[in-house]
Amino acid sequence: MGKLAVTEGQATTEDACRQGKGPPAAPALELVTSAKRERILEGMLEAVGSHGYDGASVRTVLDLTGLYRQAFYDSFPDKDACYLEAFDFGVARLEAAVVGAASGEQTWQGRLRAGLGAMLDAFDSDPASARALVVEVHAAGPEALERRAAVMKRIADFIDSARDASDGDESPPPIAPEGIVAGIHAIVHARLATGATEGFRELLPEFMYFAVLPYFGAAAAEAEMQAARA
Repeated sequence: MGKLAVTEGQATTEDACRQGKGPPAAPALELVTSAKRERILEGMLEAVGSHGYDGASVRTVLDLTGLYRQAFYDSFPDKDACYLEAFDFGVARLEAAVVGAASGEQTWQGRLRAGLGAMLDAFDSDPASARALVVEVHAAGPEALERRAAVMKRIADFIDSARDASDGDESPPPIAPEGIVAGIHAIVHARLATGATEGFRELLPEFMYFAVLPYFGAAAAEAEMQAARA
């Protein structure tokens, strides 16, 4: 996947080493640059996705990135803080891919098909990051779950914008978008949690049927499922 620039805004924690978090013999390094910060965030996603949240450590991230402990602690006080920023980083990268793919589409159905397809393609190309964002967020604690809830609400809000695009013949209950998003999430979560590393794009036709049906009816849902298979 392409990289998304992450701006620096965290204060340098220069006393991290004085508190025993870094080896006193570590060589003096320049402050973490944006490129190094991005490497750390990507390394955190890979470490958590490959080893689980509890199994990943700062040492794991450093082994993956080839950086010194000082480079990590110049930007992050601990693993938890780094993961939260890595979660935001990974979500922003996914959302950029989704928005970019959907931007050329004129209809709600077209935008959903293109955007959802881009997300599933990203999961196929980087299943470790997908696990870090979808599965391991549970182990990261309440703040991570709140951030995930905000992401799912944004998706549900887009799904429910189908009400404006429909002809009014179908009127699903208010809980419909939440149910659609939760259903898609549950299927992806189950596959990632059992170690799947491919096959996510193949879920697109059924996901389209599931999302379109409540708003546009069975005939339109069938047509969208076939379009997603083309």
